[in-house]
Amino acid sequence: MNDLAQTDEKTVLVTGAAGFIGYHLSRRLLESGWRVTGIDSCNSYYDPSLKRSRLKELSAYGNFSFREGDLSEPDVVETLFQETRPEIVVHLAAQAGVRYSIDNPRAYIESNIVGFFNMLEAVRQHPVRHFLYASSSSVYGN
Repeated sequence: MNDLAQTDEKTVLVTGAAGFIGYHLSRRLLESGWRVTGIDSCNSYYDPSLKRSRLKELSAYGNFSFREGDLSEPDVVETLFQETRPEIVVHLAAQAGVRYSIDNPRAYIESNIVGFFNMLEAVRQHPVRHFLYASSSSVYGN
């Protein structure tokens, strides 16, 4: 990522754009001239006001657009791909935190498994140049 300069009008789709990594990646891409579409469910696992603040900052860039949506809903993902036609997808959206999963396993299955599956199906139906997926740090253990 040493040279992020963008010269044409291709779109990068960043899932989890209101999260810590998604926000910083989106900002860096926008500053380098990329057109970025972000999607996030803006759920309350982390402070929604922090997410809204990050999105407000990103919205100041003319080359940023945002969709609030849940990737576990196939129609949301299909519409997103039909409307944005991304060339690159960076899939960062996930339900984070291991402890919460013990009491709320369905939230993890919906977000991290069903949402990921829907993203894979979307790039199969709408081929992209690059698909990058970042897994949770929790998979690495100690």
